[in-house]
Amino acid sequence: MADIWFISDTHFFHENILKFTGSDGARIRPAWSDVDEMNWAMVERWNSVVKPQDKVWHLGDVAFKTTQKASELHALLQKLHGHKRMLAGNHDNLKSPAILNNFEKIELWKGFKDEGFTCSHIPLRLDSLRDGAVNVHGHIHQNQMGEPGYVNVCVEVRNYTPVHIDQIAAEVRRA
Repeated sequence: MADIWFISDTHFFHENILKFTGSDGARIRPAWSDVDEMNWAMVERWNSVVKPQDKVWHLGDVAFKTTQKASELHALLQKLHGHKRMLAGNHDNLKSPAILNNFEKIELWKGFKDEGFTCSHIPLRLDSLRDGAVNVHGHIHQNQMGEPGYVNVCVEVRNYTPVHIDQIAAEVRRA
């Protein structure tokens, strides 16, 4: 049986993200010394939980340099298990052949009415949600919204690994 997974803000090929720091001054991605190491570690973590028949919703900011690194990005995305779907992030190049050829669907938001949540890249106002009262989102990396009704699936808060829908549903019930 196929499972459903969620992840956001992988930023494949984004070299400068390795230098980004949080409000405490600590690097937000301290585990890796270079972008290739980061990219392939996230591929390994993804494939450690996602099976080929599963669906994965990537909530945006898949990669940087999608034009300059198009063939490399295509090769990397091909290695990721699952049927990939994407919600457009603010850094995604929706004209990139690597993106277009590796994601079965590209949308702005996605509702999961039965589970009570709406997915987006950027956190949405809760009174604007159509499917449930909770927003599952990315965009804010290691930060949290600081109020009920939000579930962050950015890689920095999810051990750089997709999160199963059952885990999301449990967090939605607590949100």
